Order: sequence, then C-alpha cells, then structure tokens
Amino acid sequence: MVHQFDVVIVGAGGAGLRAAVEIQAPYTCAVLTKVHPLRSHTGAAQGGVCAALANEDEDSWEWHAFDTVKGSDYLGDQDSIEIMCRDAIRAVIELEHMGMPFSRTKEGKIAQRPFGGHTKPENPSDPTSKRIPVRRACYSADRTGHVMLHTLYENALKNGVRFFSEFHVTDLIINNGVCCGVVAIEVATSEIHVFHAKAVLFATGGYGRVYQITSNAHAGTGDGFAISYRHGIPLQDMEFVQFHPTGLYKLGILVSEAARGEGGILRNKSGERFMERYAPTVKDLAPRDMVSRAIITEIREGRGITGSDGTSYVGLDLTHLDPRVVDEKLPEITGFARTYLGVEPKDEPIPIQPTCHYAMGGIPTNSNGEVVVDENNTPMVGFYAAGESACVSVHGGNRLGTNSLLDLIVFGRRSGKAIMDFLKNGASYAALPAKSEEWTKQRMNWVLAANGTERPAAIRKDLQREMMDRVGVFRNDGELKAMMQLLADFRARYQKIYIDDKGKQFNTDLLEALELENLLDTAEAIAYGALLRQESRGAHAREDYPKRDDQNWMKHTLLFYTGTGTPRDTYKAVRVTKYQPQERKY
Repeated sequence: MVHQFDVVIVGAGGAGLRAAVEIQAPYTCAVLTKVHPLRSHTGAAQGGVCAALANEDEDSWEWHAFDTVKGSDYLGDQDSIEIMCRDAIRAVIELEHMGMPFSRTKEGKIAQRPFGGHTKPENPSDPTSKRIPVRRACYSADRTGHVMLHTLYENALKNGVRFFSEFHVTDLIINNGVCCGVVAIEVATSEIHVFHAKAVLFATGGYGRVYQITSNAHAGTGDGFAISYRHGIPLQDMEFVQFHPTGLYKLGILVSEAARGEGGILRNKSGERFMERYAPTVKDLAPRDMVSRAIITEIREGRGITGSDGTSYVGLDLTHLDPRVVDEKLPEITGFARTYLGVEPKDEPIPIQPTCHYAMGGIPTNSNGEVVVDENNTPMVGFYAAGESACVSVHGGNRLGTNSLLDLIVFGRRSGKAIMDFLKNGASYAALPAKSEEWTKQRMNWVLAANGTERPAAIRKDLQREMMDRVGVFRNDGELKAMMQLLADFRARYQKIYIDDKGKQFNTDLLEALELENLLDTAEAIAYGALLRQESRGAHAREDYPKRDDQNWMKHTLLFYTGTGTPRDTYKAVRVTKYQPQERKY
C-alpha cells in the first residue's frame, strides 16, 4: 500500500510532535510511531525543561550557554548551543501558551528548581567569581515530559496531523541522493506500507536497549540510527553514551535528578555524602557523567552497599526533606521506589545505580534539522532529524539535565519551520524507486522462514550484558576490542535465528528480530567510536587514556557503515565561538 503526504515524521515524542505542530494547511503531515503517541518516551522525562526565565533566581541565557558548553566538556558546537539557550525562554513560554500545566510559584510564575551542572556566578557582576547552583529547570512536579507530550499531541491533533500508530518503520527511501519516503510494517497485520513524501523527519528517540540496565522504554532500539547508518549517512559522536547516575537498583527505572535538585543526597554504605570528594562546590548537583563515575568508583573501592544478588549500589537519601516536598514535588519518583523496591523514601534511602539514559551522538544535522552526510556538512535534500536520534551537537560529550526536553522543543520547532520553508519554495515529490519495499519484504520473509537454533531474545540479552560490562561508564582498549569481536560473533549467531510466531497479526517475535539487527548495528558504532577516541571527555571515560586531549581529539567522530563489522571513520572540527576549552571543575 502506498500513501502520499507532504511530510512524514517518524516518531511521536517531543521532537516529532513539536515539528508536526509547525506543518500547516494546505500541507499534509503524517506521524508514524511504533507505539501510541502518548506512550512515546518523552512521557518518561521527569525533572524539567530549562530556560533562563529568572523566575526564582537571577539568570541569563549566556550563563546557560556557558554551562552547556562546559557540561559538554567543550565538544558541543557553540553556535548551536547559543541558538538553543537564547531560544529557550521563548520556547518554554510558547509551551505555556499551548496549554502545558507547569508547577507555579506563589506569584503564579513558572516554578524553577536547580539541576546538575546549571550554575550562575556567585557575584553576578563578576563573571569570573565562583559558580553556584541556579534555579533554571521549569517543571511540572516530576512529570514534566508527560504533560509536555500530552500538550503537543493535543496541538498536533488540532492541526489535523494524521497519526499512524503501531507502524514499525524499517527503511528509508532515497532516490539519487534525495530522500523521498519511508517503508513501514503495520504491526496489527504485518502489511508493508510505503509512505511517499517531499520531506522526511526522523525523531525516533534513543538506543538505550543496547544496554542491560537502562531507563529507556522497550521501544528504544536505535531504529533511526541504524536505518540511516545502513543508507550511507554517518553517525556522529556515538561513543558518548550518558549513564544517568540514579536509576533504581537492578531495574534502571529513572529516579530523576529533580530528587537531588530538591535536596536529595547520595550516600555510601557508611552514610557518607561522598560527592563532596568529587565536586566540592556543587556536590550532588555535579553533571551526570561525573556523578556516575563517582558512584562506580565508590562501589569499586568497597564503599557501595551490597544487595541481595551480590551486586552493589549506593543510596539516594530523601529522609531529611519535608514530607510535603516528597509528596508534592516528587510523587512519581517516590511511587516507583515503593512499588518496585518496597522502599519508603521518607524513612530510608532509595537504592540506586547508574543506568544507560541518553545518546549524545546520532544522525548529524545542522541547526535547522537538515541531515548532513559528510564532514563538510553537506545536507541531504528532503531528510531531517531532531531530538535524541539527531546530533546537532548541543550536548557534546555530556548532556546537562533538562537540556534534552529543551533540545526537543527548540530543534523540533526549527526542523518543522525549515520543512515548511522547503515546501513553500517548491519542493516536489521525487520519484519512488521501483520496488521501494523490496528490502523490507526480503528481511521479513527471511525472519519468518528462518529455522536455525538461536532465539533473538538470547542474543539480545548477551549483547546487552556485554555492552554494559565492556562499553559502560569506564572503558579500555582491551575490553573495547573484545566487544568488537563479540559483535562479530553476535552477527554470526543472528544468521541462525528462529522465531516461534509465523503469523501476521501483532507478530512481536518478528519485530523483535528486526529490532535486534538495529541494536547490533547501533552497538557497532558505539563500541568502535569508543575504541577510536583515545582520551577521556565527558561521558567517555577511558581508563587507559584518563586525560582529555584537546590537541588530538577536539573534534567530532563520523562513522560510516561498511557492512564488514568495522566502520569507516572521519572527523570534523568542533565549532567554537567564545568559550575556549578549560579544565572542567565543579
């Protein structure tokens, strides 16, 4: 079946919906999503969306931009960061006008709270003075992403956006270098659909399911990364994987940084507030990469708390907080602790450990969301990306908390506006190549007919465990080379799979087998990028190269798919405007 829309957006999270809101009549817009739009992973974001509104503390967008550059360990492109931080104020107020229900101050303004890495000069008249935490995160209790998603979905419906829920996109259609559509499987029937478009936007979210412990939804299998990668589009900075320091022990479910923003304290088995050792000024509100490394170091050095299964964790202590703060500002987080771990946060610390949370790297784009295909930033006509699957490089080596929701609304909007300009300037439907759906049909038929000895779930489980152990918070040459060999082994095992369900209706066996291929391709780019980058920067911590090396590695990694198991690599310069690299201390 062939459908035709001016714009096809893949993914119904914050970035996809914010772009969809910009597509106005007479142009048509379809949003394809693996899950119902309101189950998109943006809905799991808890803590806030940042903007220098200065509702509760003196603030400025320049301070926000400096924090973001420093938080990125100077790998973020500073022109894009300045666009995002300058636009943050307007973007958040625009959301409020769309109907997003923010928490409020007594004066009725949007409430704000501190978040890791967000600071201001202690003496605002002296920018060089010591920096202290600032209230910059605008929030809706601890359900900020949930209400953002609902608000944007309602506005997209109002605009007449057409939704195709539970459509699993498998392929991109490119003809003579022009993107002209996508191929998708309808989950309910296994029917293959071709969507012909003048413009395609990938807003497909992250790849957290590459790892064993993750805060990501089960749908986060790196589909957008892998599909683009296989079509010759490079993946940028894939070695930078954010591990959020506070995931529920063993489960990985996120315990938002909001808990520390409201005064929560990390403690080891002795009850010591250990972050004073690692970040003496901002302590528990240090950036996420630093806190994750501190937790793993505490555990490695024997100061973790040993759990029932022999693994270790640390505690997040909220017991000193006013019970009303816990109930009113952190209801979801504390509910998770009670439901999943049987812990009462008002009386005892919550067991936590680092969890794979966010992809700093992804499909390279410019600041208008246009996908670029080489180190010269050459755009591909008709193809756009936004959100976590994209890399406009505002996060560099490490993303600051609350900058993800900001990224979605700023660059989702800019992508939507760029697509509208593209349409108004005479964009046409490029011809569909013959048999556009053929690759998808062959992959489906191969999986359904496969009669080997390997279950996809077993390969996936082994992949996730090995990635966690070898390409996690700390890395080294030996483990990364071993991971590359293991990936070759997993690919060989993948050729021997079989699935039980051979039917057409809601065949999740089939979809999980297709997702596994995406996980393997995405893991290849992560592990190889980590092997190449011989330094420690942001979330990429090499134990054999413990220092940041600006002379050799102040550059973005671009990896191209080769089909051999070893990508082709090239690099491009980081764009620096006014913030020269300096040592990153908090």
